Amino acid sequence: MSQLLTPKEACSYLKISPSTLYRYCNRGFVPHIRKSFGLRFRVDDLDEWILLGKREAKITDEILKKALTFSSINNIDRSEGGQKVATIKKGRRNFAYGSVYQRKPEGNWTIDYRGKQGKRVQRVAKHATCWEEAHEALKNAVLKEFYTENGINQRKRNINFRDFSKIFIKDYALITKRSWRADVSRMKALVRHFKDIELREITPLMIERFRLSRLKAGNTKSTANRYLALLKKMLNVAIDEGYLDKNPAMKIKLFSEEDNEKGQALTEDEESKLLAASAEHLRSIIIVALNTGMRPKEIYNLRWNQVDLRKGIIAVERTKSGKVRHIPINKNLYQELLKLKGNESRNPYVFNNPGTGKPYTNTRTAFRAACRRAGISGIRLYDCRHTFASRLAQRGADIETLRTLLGHSSLRMTQRYTHSNAHAKRAAVGLLDTNKWHSCDKLVTNEIAHHSKKREDSSLNHLISWN
Repeated sequence: MSQLLTPKEACSYLKISPSTLYRYCNRGFVPHIRKSFGLRFRVDDLDEWILLGKREAKITDEILKKALTFSSINNIDRSEGGQKVATIKKGRRNFAYGSVYQRKPEGNWTIDYRGKQGKRVQRVAKHATCWEEAHEALKNAVLKEFYTENGINQRKRNINFRDFSKIFIKDYALITKRSWRADVSRMKALVRHFKDIELREITPLMIERFRLSRLKAGNTKSTANRYLALLKKMLNVAIDEGYLDKNPAMKIKLFSEEDNEKGQALTEDEESKLLAASAEHLRSIIIVALNTGMRPKEIYNLRWNQVDLRKGIIAVERTKSGKVRHIPINKNLYQELLKLKGNESRNPYVFNNPGTGKPYTNTRTAFRAACRRAGISGIRLYDCRHTFASRLAQRGADIETLRTLLGHSSLRMTQRYTHSNAHAKRAAVGLLDTNKWHSCDKLVTNEIAHHSKKREDSSLNHLISWN
C-alpha cells in the first residue's frame, strides 16, 4: 500500500499552504481519504494528480503561443499563469490570447482572438452579462480552436440523462437563473420520461414523443414550450461541456402561442365587487396591481425605499428580467400608498404579514376567498396586471409605452396582454348592423342614380354634336 500522509505532510510534499490544500479538498480537486481521524493522502495519488496538472499546463502554454492576439505581452501579469487582465483601454480588456469588449455601454460583449491560420475572429459572446463571463467564453473559444487544430479529442465519457440533469441544475441553473425553481420542477418530468438513456442516444423523435406526452397530460402548448426550452438549454450546456456534438432538439420548433389567452381583464363591475369583498391587506395589493401592472412577486417584495411619493415614481427592482423599471404613480395609487404610509410600523416592506413581520409570499387563499364572496370565477391576482395593460391599450396608450411599463423585453410579449375585450369586439361587429347602414345605403343608391343620369345626358349630347 502507498504511504499515507497527514495534511501537514501533504502540504510540505506539494509545497502549498494548509488553506490551499483544504480548499482543493473541499472542491474535489485533490484526491484524499476522509476518515473519522481526519484527512489522509496517498503519495501515489498525489503524484498522479501532479502529472495530470503538468499535462494541462503544457496545453495552456501552447495556447498562449499559438492563439496570441497581441504581439506584445511584456505587460501581462504572469503571477497567476498569465490569466489576468493585461490592459484595460476604452472598455477593451486585453489578455495574452485575445480580448473582450463592448461596442456600447449597455451592448453585448464581444470576444476577439486569432483562429485558424492566424485569422482574426470577432463574435458576440452569447449570454455574457459581464466581462468575466465574456472572458470565460473567450477562453473556451481559444481552447476549441487549439483542440481542433491539433486533432485533440474533446469528447468526454458518455453520460445518461438523469446524471447530467443533476449537473445542469446544480452547476448551471442554481447559479445563473432566477427561475431555477421552475427548472427543478420541470426537470422531474423530463427525468421521468428520458430516465437513464445516454445523451448521445436522444433523437428528435424521442423529444417529440415527450412533447406529446405533456399535451396528453393536460399541459397547454405554452407549458409544453417551456419544457422544450429547458431541454434545449440543457443539451446546449452538454455540448459546451463536451458530452454532445450537436443538439437533437435544435430543429424542433416551438408551438404557436398566438391563440393562447394569457388571462382575462376585469370589468369595472367585477373590480368593484372584488375590492368590496377583499380583506384590507388584499384590497391594497389589488389596487397597486391594477394601477401599476406589477407582477404579484414584485408587489410582495416592494420596499418603501423604492416608492418616491414626492416625485410620484415607483422603482421596481427585483424584476423578472433583472432590470430596474420605473412606474409613475397616479392619483388613485397615491391616495392608497399615502394611507399605507400612515400605517407604516418601521417595516421596510410596503406589504408585510403582521404575524411574521416578513413580506407576503402568496395571497392565493385570500384572493380565492374574495372571488368566491364577490361571485367571480376564473380570475387570478395576475389578471390585475392583464387588466392594467388592456385598459391602457383601449384608452390610447401606445404599445411601446406599455412594453416599458410592463417590463417586457419584446413587443410580441406585450401584444398578448393588449387584446380587445368582449365589449369592444361586440361594438366593432355591431358597426355592420343593417339598421345602422340603412340610411347610408339610401345615400349611396341616390348617388349612383345621380351619376347614371349624368352619364346618359353626356352621351346624348355627344351623339347630337357628332351628327
